[in-house]
Amino acid sequence: QVQLVESGGGAVQAGGSLTLSCAVSGARFSVDTWAWYRQAPGTQREQVAIMINTGITDYADSVTGRFTIAVNNAKDLVTLQMYNLQPGDTAVYYCNARSGGLYSSGGYWGQGTQVTISS
Repeated sequence: QVQLVESGGGAVQAGGSLTLSCAVSGARFSVDTWAWYRQAPGTQREQVAIMINTGITDYADSVTGRFTIAVNNAKDLVTLQMYNLQPGDTAVYYCNARSGGLYSSGGYWGQGTQVTISS
């Protein structure tokens, strides 16, 4: 089992920045893929950033150039740096850990952290 706990969400004005953190614990020897998802009210959960153990990353078009995912194995931490935030970024953000690479699914989830961007 892998436990994930997100933190760092909050309310900021458009153009601002936030860094989300995901604390990882438990038996994660099978995990090779780390991702951040978000879900706004009335929408499906969407993947916004992903990193696999080789260092390859991928981002949703809507956040490319503004969001950066990083994995710190020494600190058991996965972060999402978010810049130039816009109202469309308002959502609950979830950390995900799984195995299988960029096109895999499933795995473990955190409880989510709310991000609210005002115009």
